[in-house]
Amino acid sequence: MGNKIIVAGGGHGGIAAAMLLAQKGFDVTVYEKNAADKLGYDWTDIFDRKGWTAVGIPIPDKSKYKLKQDMTFYGPAMETALTQNTEDDKKEIQMERKDIYAHLIEYAEKAGVKFRYEEAVEKPILLGNRVVGIKTDKGEYLADLVIDACGLNSPVRQNLPPSMGIQNNPVEYEQFYVYRAHFNKMCEVEEKDKFKLILLPNNELGISWVATEENHTDVLIGRFFKFDRDYAISQIDEMRKLNPSIGTDILRGDSFANIPVRQPLGVLVADGYAAIGDSAFMTVPVIGSGIANSLKAAKILADAISNDFSGSYSAETLWNYQKNFYKEIGAALAPLACIKLLLTRLEGPELDYIFAKGILNAEDMTIDADSTSLGAMLSGMSLDDIKIKLDGLINNKVVLGKVVKMGLQLARATAVTAAMPTSYNRKTVLRWVEEYNSCFKR
Repeated sequence: MGNKIIVAGGGHGGIAAAMLLAQKGFDVTVYEKNAADKLGYDWTDIFDRKGWTAVGIPIPDKSKYKLKQDMTFYGPAMETALTQNTEDDKKEIQMERKDIYAHLIEYAEKAGVKFRYEEAVEKPILLGNRVVGIKTDKGEYLADLVIDACGLNSPVRQNLPPSMGIQNNPVEYEQFYVYRAHFNKMCEVEEKDKFKLILLPNNELGISWVATEENHTDVLIGRFFKFDRDYAISQIDEMRKLNPSIGTDILRGDSFANIPVRQPLGVLVADGYAAIGDSAFMTVPVIGSGIANSLKAAKILADAISNDFSGSYSAETLWNYQKNFYKEIGAALAPLACIKLLLTRLEGPELDYIFAKGILNAEDMTIDADSTSLGAMLSGMSLDDIKIKLDGLINNKVVLGKVVKMGLQLARATAVTAAMPTSYNRKTVLRWVEEYNSCFKR
């Protein structure tokens, strides 16, 4: 085997892995469907700044980012406000998507990574149970390894055979449909209302946010069901009644995206194949942020590949990537998918009750895409906090029942994830991933 690697798609994790591998002497080419100046959505993104240092890239100049504002969370009744209070050194950074890509690609190109833009990946090329290349809209290309960074609806992952044990597509409640636009700002707002996030708005499964920035108002409509632009604009019209900073002129954005909000992909590797980023569902389930996790996973993947001295890049030799990703990141994310499922089971009045009774409080909502894990959410909880939460649950049997169901599901998911095979054997892995996937049924 040789050292020719294809990165299918221009996801952040895939480009970072390409950079790290090129630095080690691998021949790496990235195939991306968009033009070089069309990468990324026309909006900002929020992520943990340590994602940069994880792959050895310096944090961009301060002129290219700012610290994320603390969010204030509301239930659908808009009666109880839970405002985060995050220390500056723990705050995530907010950057333009295009600036994130520009910074990442600069270092990848310096390392020798080749980019083929405006070439859409269509499917993998298979030889038996091994991925040996990709087919694009312009040709076929062979490689010793394909890194799948095509995103949530990756045509590479979607066309892998069932024998690999890799879930081809997300199922219901595993992806979020988002509309986002920047409007002209009509007025200033109080500090606590600068970044408002409403859970289950109008008792619908989803979120809405209003972020009043310096020169505009950023509005997001996210739902667990598909919707069109007319629906999004009607929701924003309703939001203006309580959020006077939202103007009527759309300045930028005005577009849709799909975001994975689920547990990480159960099996990340196969012979000649490895998934990363949104292709592997690496976002934090209760937040939807995945850039930092993808960058951190890139280092884990590059190490596994460069340490495969056999050059076979088989499921067996790539299993170190799977094992170390789950050890460092994935095992903490999987239980959070159970918490996300609880939110999809709650009715609007039940969530308002949870907010009003302190079952969830501002401290619980002070979470980020770096430290978010079940342990991080529970650590530091005082006995008084626990008593308040228990009293609230005991006095509402419906909410208690749903929380208990989540707890049982969460305990099983944690146990099954911990029991992931330490080495690759196809039959053993297929049995494990079937049980893993079954932990997250709504």
